[in-house]
Amino acid sequence: MYGLISVFLGGAIGASLRYLTGLIIVKTIGLAYLATFLVNIIGCFLIGILYAITLKFEIPSNLKLFLMVGFLGGLTTFSSFSLENFIFLKDGKFIHFITYTLLSVTIGLIATSIGYYLFSNK
Repeated sequence: MYGLISVFLGGAIGASLRYLTGLIIVKTIGLAYLATFLVNIIGCFLIGILYAITLKFEIPSNLKLFLMVGFLGGLTTFSSFSLENFIFLKDGKFIHFITYTLLSVTIGLIATSIGYYLFSNK
């Protein structure tokens, strides 16, 4: 039961932060997909850090659920990423589609790796 509550609370915080990030980015820059890109890259970086920390230290399972499943699961969003790419394709914006997909996957993997290696002994 505590695991479910941990995921619920973390997800609420992560999703709220994602929503606020979207509002700020759209209001200041006007590009909704940039908000998705930023939270996904930040989430990749943070999950790399958290993964490294969980390998070095004994972290309570409810805290791991709160952070990794709840918070980061609520913060990052693959479904929005997929929808935005679908819209790029539907609208014939193939360069946007290719650039957004390649940058998201490549930079996301790099961010995860950096996060991991900054907080691991390897």
